[in-house]
Amino acid sequence: MQFFIDSADIGEIKKALALGLCDGVTTNPSLVAKTGRAFKDVLKEIVALAPGPISAEVTATDAEGMLREAREYAKYGDQVVIKIPLIVEGLRAVKVLSDEGVKTNVTLCFSAVQALLAAKAGATYVSPFVGRLDDISQDGMQLIADFDELTRARRCAVDLYVTGCTRASGERPTLVDARRRKPAVDANRAHARDLSAVRGRRASAVV
Repeated sequence: MQFFIDSADIGEIKKALALGLCDGVTTNPSLVAKTGRAFKDVLKEIVALAPGPISAEVTATDAEGMLREAREYAKYGDQVVIKIPLIVEGLRAVKVLSDEGVKTNVTLCFSAVQALLAAKAGATYVSPFVGRLDDISQDGMQLIADFDELTRARRCAVDLYVTGCTRASGERPTLVDARRRKPAVDANRAHARDLSAVRGRRASAVV
Protein backbone atom coordinates (compact mmCIF):
# COMPACT_ATOMS: atom_id res chain seq x y z
CA MET A 1 0.00 0.00 0.00
CA GLN A 2 1.17 3.51 -0.82
CA PHE A 3 0.05 6.91 0.48
CA PHE A 4 -0.33 9.96 -1.73
CA ILE A 5 -0.89 13.54 -0.67
CA ASP A 6 -3.66 15.28 -2.62
CA SER A 7 -2.33 18.81 -2.69
CA ALA A 8 -0.75 21.57 -4.75
CA ASP A 9 0.53 23.36 -1.65
CA ILE A 10 4.31 23.09 -1.74
CA GLY A 11 4.56 23.58 2.03
CA GLU A 12 2.15 20.70 2.72
CA ILE A 13 3.99 18.44 0.29
CA LYS A 14 7.35 19.20 1.90
CA LYS A 15 5.97 18.35 5.35
CA ALA A 16 4.51 15.04 4.12
CA LEU A 17 7.77 14.08 2.43
CA ALA A 18 9.78 14.97 5.53
CA LEU A 19 7.66 12.60 7.62
CA GLY A 20 8.37 9.76 5.23
CA LEU A 21 4.65 9.06 4.85
CA CYS A 22 4.23 10.29 1.31
CA ASP A 23 4.85 8.01 -1.68
CA GLY A 24 3.62 10.45 -4.29
CA VAL A 25 1.44 13.46 -5.07
CA THR A 26 -1.89 13.99 -6.80
CA THR A 27 -3.16 17.37 -7.96
CA ASN A 28 -6.25 18.76 -9.68
CA PRO A 29 -7.47 22.11 -11.05
CA SER A 30 -9.25 22.96 -7.78
CA LEU A 31 -6.08 22.55 -5.72
CA VAL A 32 -3.92 24.49 -8.17
CA ALA A 33 -6.48 27.32 -8.41
CA LYS A 34 -6.22 27.80 -4.63
CA THR A 35 -2.49 28.51 -4.91
CA GLY A 36 -3.02 31.40 -7.31
CA ARG A 37 -0.05 30.17 -9.34
CA ALA A 38 0.34 28.89 -12.88
CA PHE A 39 -0.12 25.14 -13.12
CA LYS A 40 3.14 24.55 -14.98
CA ASP A 41 5.12 26.37 -12.30
CA VAL A 42 3.49 24.34 -9.53
CA LEU A 43 4.04 21.06 -11.37
CA LYS A 44 7.73 21.78 -12.03
CA GLU A 45 8.30 22.52 -8.34
CA ILE A 46 6.51 19.34 -7.24
CA VAL A 47 8.54 17.27 -9.70
CA ALA A 48 11.74 18.70 -8.19
CA LEU A 49 10.57 17.65 -4.71
CA ALA A 50 8.81 14.31 -5.02
CA PRO A 51 10.53 11.21 -6.45
CA GLY A 52 7.33 9.15 -6.55
CA PRO A 53 4.34 9.30 -8.95
CA ILE A 54 2.90 12.79 -9.47
CA SER A 55 -0.56 13.02 -11.00
CA ALA A 56 -0.97 16.13 -13.14
CA GLU A 57 -4.51 16.69 -14.38
CA VAL A 58 -5.33 17.95 -17.85
CA THR A 59 -7.83 20.78 -18.26
CA ALA A 60 -9.01 20.08 -21.81
CA THR A 61 -12.29 18.23 -22.35
CA ASP A 62 -11.51 16.92 -25.83
CA ALA A 63 -9.10 14.09 -26.60
CA GLU A 64 -6.75 16.12 -28.79
CA GLY A 65 -6.48 18.86 -26.20
CA MET A 66 -5.82 16.32 -23.45
CA LEU A 67 -3.09 14.70 -25.54
CA ARG A 68 -1.35 18.04 -26.14
CA GLU A 69 -1.28 18.81 -22.42
CA ALA A 70 -0.31 15.25 -21.48
CA ARG A 71 2.68 15.14 -23.82
CA GLU A 72 3.93 18.46 -22.48
CA TYR A 73 3.54 17.48 -18.80
CA ALA A 74 5.18 14.11 -19.40
CA LYS A 75 8.37 15.95 -20.38
CA TYR A 76 8.69 17.41 -16.88
CA GLY A 77 9.82 14.13 -15.34
CA ASP A 78 9.56 10.36 -15.53
CA GLN A 79 7.44 10.33 -12.38
CA VAL A 80 4.66 12.44 -13.95
CA VAL A 81 1.35 10.59 -14.36
CA ILE A 82 -1.34 12.23 -16.49
CA LYS A 83 -4.64 12.58 -14.66
CA ILE A 84 -7.63 12.35 -17.01
CA PRO A 85 -11.39 12.58 -16.32
CA LEU A 86 -13.48 9.49 -16.97
CA ILE A 87 -15.42 10.74 -19.96
CA VAL A 88 -15.52 9.33 -23.50
CA GLU A 89 -12.90 11.78 -24.78
CA GLY A 90 -10.78 10.96 -21.76
CA LEU A 91 -10.85 7.24 -22.52
CA ARG A 92 -9.78 7.97 -26.08
CA ALA A 93 -6.83 9.95 -24.79
CA VAL A 94 -5.92 7.21 -22.30
CA LYS A 95 -5.77 4.63 -25.09
CA VAL A 96 -3.38 6.79 -27.15
CA LEU A 97 -1.18 7.64 -24.16
CA SER A 98 -1.04 4.00 -23.13
CA ASP A 99 0.20 3.10 -26.60
CA GLU A 100 2.85 5.82 -26.27
CA GLY A 101 4.01 4.52 -22.90
CA VAL A 102 2.70 7.49 -20.91
CA LYS A 103 1.25 6.64 -17.49
CA THR A 104 -2.30 7.78 -16.74
CA ASN A 105 -4.55 8.16 -13.70
CA VAL A 106 -8.26 8.17 -14.56
CA THR A 107 -10.37 10.23 -12.17
CA LEU A 108 -14.09 11.03 -11.68
CA CYS A 109 -14.84 7.33 -11.29
CA PHE A 110 -18.00 6.32 -9.41
CA SER A 111 -18.65 2.69 -10.34
CA ALA A 112 -16.78 -0.56 -10.85
CA VAL A 113 -17.94 -0.70 -14.48
CA GLN A 114 -16.53 2.78 -15.15
CA ALA A 115 -13.25 1.74 -13.55
CA LEU A 116 -13.15 -1.38 -15.71
CA LEU A 117 -13.60 0.75 -18.85
CA ALA A 118 -10.63 2.87 -17.80
CA ALA A 119 -8.55 -0.24 -17.16
CA LYS A 120 -9.47 -1.66 -20.55
CA ALA A 121 -8.45 1.61 -22.20
CA GLY A 122 -4.98 1.17 -20.69
CA ALA A 123 -5.06 3.31 -17.54
CA THR A 124 -2.13 2.84 -15.17
CA TYR A 125 -4.20 3.97 -12.19
CA VAL A 126 -7.91 4.51 -11.54
CA SER A 127 -9.17 6.90 -8.84
CA PRO A 128 -12.62 5.94 -7.49
CA PHE A 129 -14.31 8.75 -5.54
CA VAL A 130 -15.01 6.77 -2.39
CA GLY A 131 -15.67 9.82 -0.20
CA ARG A 132 -18.30 11.31 -2.48
CA LEU A 133 -20.21 8.03 -2.52
CA ASP A 134 -20.03 7.83 1.28
CA ASP A 135 -21.38 11.38 1.47
CA ILE A 136 -24.66 10.26 -0.11
CA SER A 137 -24.89 7.12 2.05
CA GLN A 138 -23.57 4.73 -0.56
CA ASP A 139 -20.82 2.29 0.37
CA GLY A 140 -17.72 3.69 -1.28
CA MET A 141 -15.48 0.85 -0.20
CA GLN A 142 -17.85 -1.65 -1.79
CA LEU A 143 -16.91 -0.03 -5.10
CA ILE A 144 -13.29 -0.94 -4.36
CA ALA A 145 -14.22 -4.54 -3.58
CA ASP A 146 -16.34 -4.81 -6.73
CA PHE A 147 -13.60 -3.36 -8.90
CA ASP A 148 -11.00 -5.66 -7.41
CA GLU A 149 -13.20 -8.64 -8.25
CA LEU A 150 -13.78 -7.40 -11.80
CA THR A 151 -10.14 -6.71 -12.57
CA ARG A 152 -9.04 -10.07 -11.19
CA ALA A 153 -11.63 -11.84 -13.33
CA ARG A 154 -10.65 -9.83 -16.41
CA ARG A 155 -6.93 -9.96 -15.58
CA CYS A 156 -6.54 -6.19 -15.94
CA ALA A 157 -3.21 -4.74 -14.81
CA VAL A 158 -4.23 -1.50 -13.08
CA ASP A 159 -3.71 0.05 -9.63
CA LEU A 160 -6.27 1.90 -7.54
CA TYR A 161 -5.97 5.31 -5.92
CA VAL A 162 -8.67 5.29 -3.23
CA THR A 163 -9.68 8.95 -2.91
CA GLY A 164 -11.77 11.00 -0.51
CA CYS A 165 -11.46 8.69 2.53
CA THR A 166 -12.40 11.26 5.15
CA ARG A 167 -13.96 8.91 7.70
CA ALA A 168 -11.46 6.34 8.94
CA SER A 169 -14.15 4.86 11.20
CA GLY A 170 -16.15 3.78 8.17
CA GLU A 171 -19.26 5.59 9.48
CA ARG A 172 -21.69 6.96 6.97
CA PRO A 173 -23.73 10.16 7.37
CA THR A 174 -27.21 9.57 8.77
CA LEU A 175 -28.78 12.58 7.09
CA VAL A 176 -28.57 13.22 3.39
CA ASP A 177 -29.58 16.43 1.67
CA ALA A 178 -32.49 15.40 -0.56
CA ARG A 179 -31.59 18.13 -3.01
CA ARG A 180 -28.12 16.70 -3.62
CA ARG A 181 -27.57 15.50 -7.16
CA LYS A 182 -25.83 12.31 -8.20
CA PRO A 183 -22.11 12.48 -7.35
CA ALA A 184 -20.93 12.17 -10.93
CA VAL A 185 -22.97 15.20 -12.00
CA ASP A 186 -21.82 17.22 -8.99
CA ALA A 187 -18.18 16.33 -9.57
CA ASN A 188 -18.27 17.12 -13.28
CA ARG A 189 -19.86 20.50 -12.69
CA ALA A 190 -17.36 21.36 -9.97
CA HIS A 191 -14.61 20.18 -12.29
CA ALA A 192 -15.84 22.53 -15.03
CA ARG A 193 -15.96 25.51 -12.64
CA ASP A 194 -12.40 24.86 -11.55
CA LEU A 195 -11.23 24.50 -15.14
CA SER A 196 -12.74 27.91 -15.77
CA ALA A 197 -10.69 29.39 -12.93
CA VAL A 198 -7.48 27.80 -14.22
CA ARG A 199 -8.09 28.73 -17.85
CA GLY A 200 -9.50 32.17 -17.16
CA ARG A 201 -12.54 31.47 -19.29
CA ARG A 202 -15.82 29.60 -19.04
CA ALA A 203 -15.79 25.81 -19.31
CA SER A 204 -18.75 23.58 -20.12
CA ALA A 205 -19.68 20.80 -17.72
CA VAL A 206 -19.62 17.30 -19.13
CA VAL A 207 -22.56 15.31 -17.77
